[in-house]
Amino acid sequence: MQVILLQRIGRLGQMGDVVNVKDGYARNFLLPQKKALRATEDNKKVFEGRRSQLEAENLAHKAEAEAVSAKLEGQTFIIIRAAGDTGQLYGSVSTRDIAETISAGGFTVNRNQIVLDKPIKSLGLNPAKVQLHPEVVSTVSLNIARSQDEADKQARGEDVAVVKDEALELETFNPDAVFEEGHTTEDSEDADKA
Repeated sequence: MQVILLQRIGRLGQMGDVVNVKDGYARNFLLPQKKALRATEDNKKVFEGRRSQLEAENLAHKAEAEAVSAKLEGQTFIIIRAAGDTGQLYGSVSTRDIAETISAGGFTVNRNQIVLDKPIKSLGLNPAKVQLHPEVVSTVSLNIARSQDEADKQARGEDVAVVKDEALELETFNPDAVFEEGHTTEDSEDADKA
């Protein structure tokens, strides 16, 4: 289906471009969200009549997004999650979790504005992109930790997901402490023979 874009959409084109998209994408996403119009002759005339108004609105939204982006860029947000000893989370951090955390930090973002390159499934510092406008993207840092203390340690650069070294545990193991005083392995062998 051919549509006229009413705003810039990544990987498709700029405002005013006539592009071919799959029918389902147009019917289910672009048209209901008022991001595009069907590319008919009547709609082309309507778009050309409204073009200057749409461009002015786009510039206003972009300026507002840039102002918010200047405050949001580089911010660090702490997310507390349950995790195992190895630092693996019980589940993952979703875009909804990130949006709620950023909103609690005083910014208004929607989960659809969060862009993750890969799922977050372990403790540590992770980057996330917030797309405030099709042309304005901010990067924030997410500090995923089990507690506030761990988040502070991670912020200082310490690794909180340290796996215990089994060799170290064997060195500290004292087999004599297991047996009661006065009993030796020879005594227990004599008792077995009797």
